[in-house]
Amino acid sequence: MDRLVLGAVALLAALWAPSAQAADFTVHNPPPNGYWWAGPYLGGNIGYAWGSVDNNPTKPSGFVGGVQAGYNLPTGSWQTGPSWVFGVEGDIQATGADDTFAPWKFSNPWFGTVRGRAGYAFNNILFYGTAGLAFGELRGLTFGGFSDSHTNAGWTAGVGAEFGLSQFGLAQRWSAKIEYLYVDLNDSQFVVTGVQNGYRFGVLRAGVNYHF
Repeated sequence: MDRLVLGAVALLAALWAPSAQAADFTVHNPPPNGYWWAGPYLGGNIGYAWGSVDNNPTKPSGFVGGVQAGYNLPTGSWQTGPSWVFGVEGDIQATGADDTFAPWKFSNPWFGTVRGRAGYAFNNILFYGTAGLAFGELRGLTFGGFSDSHTNAGWTAGVGAEFGLSQFGLAQRWSAKIEYLYVDLNDSQFVVTGVQNGYRFGVLRAGVNYHF
């Protein structure tokens, strides 16, 4: 497995370990007039990606799905009014994004991100911006089944909204979110095209989180 992938997985694990430990100190029962965003969470998502390959006419697109984990820092006592929420989140995605033009086929089998998040919460509704590191694979294919693949790092930025599903009852620890990310994976020299190729794409996805 590529060193970048191993490093990304290790980084996600490093982020999750202290978050899981911090769960022991998270208050799970919010007060009657407030919603508590602080603490670790884990969830899944599904969505759609579309983009283009640099120096090539292909425009890979397709469905994506994956998992995310993160941690929100406590920013005040009970967050009873509008308040800032800061945190960090990482995710790994499998994708079916691909496209064929003339002799070339390009696909993006997977990608991941590690991002900071900053948002403003109105009780159980959180609006946020996010930005950070992106990494993923771009695979090229041409006549005769000859292929070339590169795993590159890059950057990502986006916006989203997350909704606490309930302040009480069985759904107390669940939230749902919708999010848009722009992802830019750096160029690499591809033998199948003879030029530098990279993948830039947008992702619109919906997901759920379980807060510990």
